[in-house]
Amino acid sequence: MTALSTMPEPTIVKHDADLQPLPWRRMAWVVWRQHRTALLGVFALIGALALVLLIVGLQLHHAYVAATACRPANSAACMATVAHFNGIGNFLSNGVLFLIVPPLIGAFVGAPLLAREFEAGTFRYAWTQGFGRWRWTLAKLVALGVVVTVASGALSVLASWYYQPYFTSGSRSLSPTPFNPLNPGLFEQRGVAFAGWTLAAFAIGALAGVLIRRVVPAIVTTLAVCGALAFATGGWLRMHYLTPLVTKGLNAPGSARTVSQWATREGRVIFTGPPTFPIYQQYCPSQAGLGKGGGSGQGDPLQCLVQHGFTFWTSYQPASRFWAFQWIEGGWLLALSVLLIAVTVWLVRRRAV
Repeated sequence: MTALSTMPEPTIVKHDADLQPLPWRRMAWVVWRQHRTALLGVFALIGALALVLLIVGLQLHHAYVAATACRPANSAACMATVAHFNGIGNFLSNGVLFLIVPPLIGAFVGAPLLAREFEAGTFRYAWTQGFGRWRWTLAKLVALGVVVTVASGALSVLASWYYQPYFTSGSRSLSPTPFNPLNPGLFEQRGVAFAGWTLAAFAIGALAGVLIRRVVPAIVTTLAVCGALAFATGGWLRMHYLTPLVTKGLNAPGSARTVSQWATREGRVIFTGPPTFPIYQQYCPSQAGLGKGGGSGQGDPLQCLVQHGFTFWTSYQPASRFWAFQWIEGGWLLALSVLLIAVTVWLVRRRAV
């Protein structure tokens, strides 16, 4: 028997069996090459908004200092200064401009992430490489998710700085309508909530892409789901994170956000919400046309209802709970995002090439 015939045959097989998967760091370059256009779009959008915030914010802070320092406050010059402060950045004051950022990132970064692979059929090639399908998916989701979350978090820090003059004690004497930090639009873009909404929108888009496997329908679905979730959260869910406080009357104290109002009589709830015209007409017909607050020397219609045995109540969330609500909302958005990403990876693992 020659030496050639006695060479161990399993050597090559053993070498193939010992091959290790490609390291995770190799995917960083792949993610950048495949999604650099989307990432550059995100940076351009957030950078443009940051520049607007910075320019207008500097003007706003300077106007606030000038308005609060002006004396005497009732002089024509001071009133003009206050009007200048209230007129700066009206298009930014309600926060609508920033509410579109998370859905846009979810629709144009998250939704095409995997939907384009399915629609073009390139997943058949990508999943057969040495990195593996589930590691390929997880690496993309985590890398892009971290980038868009950090970028939106940086924008929320700048937004918090921008809105700071509106929430100081001095601004209450300047603005005819005090800003409420818990109002929809203003709440979502400050603190950790904005980053949480961005990550959740990205995860929603990624899952929609896997389920629908078409880019355009996945984009539309992402926008619809994000809009519905934001509407339900701002309109109902957020106000029940903690048990609302209750006070007598129809006015919540300070800059609190009203949750609900109702009236009781003899221990029973008679109606919810502020009193309406039929209520006044039934119990105080002589004052039915006055509405809330009374006037014209005919007395207060609310006091008339009180004399008929009504007690008014208001439940509210105080502005001091802003950060508690921020962490609650950021927490469940993070949990939702992790769950959606896990479901997306699981679906990719189960799909046959």
